[in-house]
Amino acid sequence: MNITTRQFSIYKDMDLLWDFFTGIYDRDKGDIGAPFFEYAMSSSWMDTSYSFLDRIWFDGDKVVAFVFYEAPVTDIHFRVRPGYEFLADELIDYAMTTMPHFDGKQQFILFDGQEFLKEAAAKRGYKMVFEYEDKVFDFANELNYELPEGYHFVEEKDLDIVKISKLCWYGFGHGDKGEFKDWDKYDDSLEWTPAKSHKSGYADFMSPPPHSTHQYDVIIADENEEYVCYSGMWWVPENHLAYMEPLCTHPDHRRRGLAAAALTRHYRRFKPLGATHMTGGGDPFYEKIGYGKGPHWTIWNKEA
Repeated sequence: MNITTRQFSIYKDMDLLWDFFTGIYDRDKGDIGAPFFEYAMSSSWMDTSYSFLDRIWFDGDKVVAFVFYEAPVTDIHFRVRPGYEFLADELIDYAMTTMPHFDGKQQFILFDGQEFLKEAAAKRGYKMVFEYEDKVFDFANELNYELPEGYHFVEEKDLDIVKISKLCWYGFGHGDKGEFKDWDKYDDSLEWTPAKSHKSGYADFMSPPPHSTHQYDVIIADENEEYVCYSGMWWVPENHLAYMEPLCTHPDHRRRGLAAAALTRHYRRFKPLGATHMTGGGDPFYEKIGYGKGPHWTIWNKEA
């Protein structure tokens, strides 16, 4: 083997890593899917200013491992190609010494199938301090929730990016915090692009993200044409995966079955395309509508 490394570059490595993520994806081991990294790197809540610390391992010209952070920057993730588990000590040591570890807050996010990394972390004094499970919907089952009266799906040709942005602003809790955003200053000239990162211009570079599939997003409006529920979708045909991200409902329209209806629309679209499963989250809502076992997250640090 000819193992080499180099630092990640957002300007040239997104396709390389997408191919790596899809190539090693293993649903049975609880893999969280290729869009996880790209969605974060293109989101306004992500601090990309330390992304030069992310490191790629190669065997020849083949990617065999990747160490990267998400949010916060002290949450460190690892992806390793099967057959290269022997890199565990090197990967963990790199994360400990070089990846962001401000104020002792660094923690490793490890999944089922990464026992070799858990062992390497444990040897260095890390302990699991928390765990939780995301839910995944198996398309062998049926998802069947209809839109409640008074609501309708918005067709792709009619999408209004300002309305989507406004919905996400309130749907993700900003309005609940008493914050205010002057929506009147925006107009229809806005395009579908992620907000610019507060730390860098990287988000503008990926506008939209290279592998996003916004044509499959689901938006629900009320009788006044106000957008009230939004469900984003990344279609990953290589893995038969419908990766749902993000999902939000306006606070004034919750608990009416809108999110379940949006996910049903995804299910009906993607099952004929060959999808076998769709991601969700850890909220009890997903299990209530028929989602089952998904990725098992374990969080490790030295403050157990």
